[in-house]
Amino acid sequence: MSRIGKLPVSIPAGVKVSVANNTVTVEGPKGKLTQDFNDLVKIEVSDNSVVVNRVNDTKPARASHGLYRNLIHNMIVGVSTGFSKNLVITGVGYRAEVQGNKLVMNLGYSSEFIATIPANLTVTTDGQGKILISGINKQDVGEFAADIRKLRGPEPYKGKGIRYETEVIRRKIGKSGVK
Repeated sequence: MSRIGKLPVSIPAGVKVSVANNTVTVEGPKGKLTQDFNDLVKIEVSDNSVVVNRVNDTKPARASHGLYRNLIHNMIVGVSTGFSKNLVITGVGYRAEVQGNKLVMNLGYSSEFIATIPANLTVTTDGQGKILISGINKQDVGEFAADIRKLRGPEPYKGKGIRYETEVIRRKIGKSGVK
């Protein structure tokens, strides 16, 4: 039995979960999310919890058991509290600002990087080089943050670039220049 899959997912107040035609729909104060699931698992909704059970004991069914339980958990957390990622831009002249639905960044190159912000995400910046990406879908938030970080990843000598706020960059010592 999957250790993750056998745990029930509690439904907080204000969140409504419904299952119909191999689709789970979660509605909450922040929005609505849907997820399709396969026939290898059975999802049951009681008064204040969701339980995922597998139909048989095959390897694909065992893999789907924990996966769909975690996806449902992330949907419930997303519509009730939401997800966010913090990015930090470090470097002389490096900056970012939101202009409408675009994120405009100067990252040390001769031209600016312009990233279109997806409709289901909100992005805010401040003057100190911090970018806050938030939304209800965990995958979309993480993917957009990774795409932004990939534009100029942190380098180990001076620490310049874009990094996650909790990320620790292992610094290297450059050439000593001793004759």
